[in-house]
Amino acid sequence: MVAKETQDKIFAESTNSLTLESSARALREKILNLESIISSRDGTVLSREEKITELNTKLEEATTRLRTEETLRRKLHNEVLELKGNIRVFCRVRPTLGTEIEPATIEFPDQDAEGKDITLFGASEKNLRGDDVTKKHAFTYDRVFGPKCNNDEIFGDISQLVQSALDGYNVCIFCYGQTGAGKTYTMTSKDGMIPQAVNQIYTSAKELEEKGWTYTMEGSFVEVYNENINDLLGKATDLDRKKLEVRHDKGKTIITDCTSMTLDGPEKMEEILNKASANRSVAATKANERSSRSHSVFILKLLGLNNITGEKSEGTLNLVDLAGSERLSHSQSTGDRLKETQNINKSLSALGDVISALASGKDGAHIPYRNSKVCFSLLLFISLASLRSLNTLSRTLGDVV
Repeated sequence: MVAKETQDKIFAESTNSLTLESSARALREKILNLESIISSRDGTVLSREEKITELNTKLEEATTRLRTEETLRRKLHNEVLELKGNIRVFCRVRPTLGTEIEPATIEFPDQDAEGKDITLFGASEKNLRGDDVTKKHAFTYDRVFGPKCNNDEIFGDISQLVQSALDGYNVCIFCYGQTGAGKTYTMTSKDGMIPQAVNQIYTSAKELEEKGWTYTMEGSFVEVYNENINDLLGKATDLDRKKLEVRHDKGKTIITDCTSMTLDGPEKMEEILNKASANRSVAATKANERSSRSHSVFILKLLGLNNITGEKSEGTLNLVDLAGSERLSHSQSTGDRLKETQNINKSLSALGDVISALASGKDGAHIPYRNSKVCFSLLLFISLASLRSLNTLSRTLGDVV
């Protein structure tokens, strides 16, 4: 009886032992499989880590190459613009307003090609033989914009110059023409050159952040009125009272005691334009019911720093809305308006002499900066004399007769 119980117990233990051995074998096989999977995954992780390291190296090389190419792009971009000419003249013809008499016939011979030519036809006259003769005057500019061209098309041609200011160059764009020609509209309307230039600069500056560049932007707005410089962003009570001076020292030009506003967003530009417009000197004449009686200059200083390469750039964009030239016989100005007109015409004539001398390209040629206080002030603080400046004269033609 005892022997049978012992035998049964031994049989049960043997069965349990076999079951445990079977479980142990299954577990060992599972462990081996898991070790194999882990080993395979370790290899994959190692391979991926090596690939990530390789990609990071390539990314760093590409980033370095991108920064190098950005420096090269800046150099080549501005060399191309200099080859096009440091002083260029654009002509814009605005459409005739409903209240105006149709001007002389104007043709644009190559508008579908380079768009550089414009031809004006005078009134028909009889010559000595009694034949009807129409005088024809042909002009060629660096670019001609017809009446159907909008501000976007015009900005497309100067946007490269705006980029140069961001690259660290001094850039100046003049808007010149008769009173009522549309200069202020071209420069300060919602889609004018000043708002578009600021928007482009913000967009470009944002794109350059990935290349290590950060920019600080400061804007000033002044007018030159009757030989005096006024701060259009200062107090209205200080106009014609507060004395501002232009100083040029060690390659830098500043206007003393001039208000400067930090442009921390494109929306700030509208605030600046509204304040400047409210303070600018305007008056009604026979030629224009709201004639700008001063030269206004928007000065945008751009300070750039590349935190990776240590490069620095310091550029200035000057956008100048000159007062309109006018004939006294047309505007019939008297009193204060007469004095303003005389000062405007004198300064514009002097400015033309300076630009003509600069455009001649003669080494050592006399540049008559001091022929007018206004002319001297304008040209000094926009750094036209700087050897690295890129300067464009934007000419607006309107009341062509």
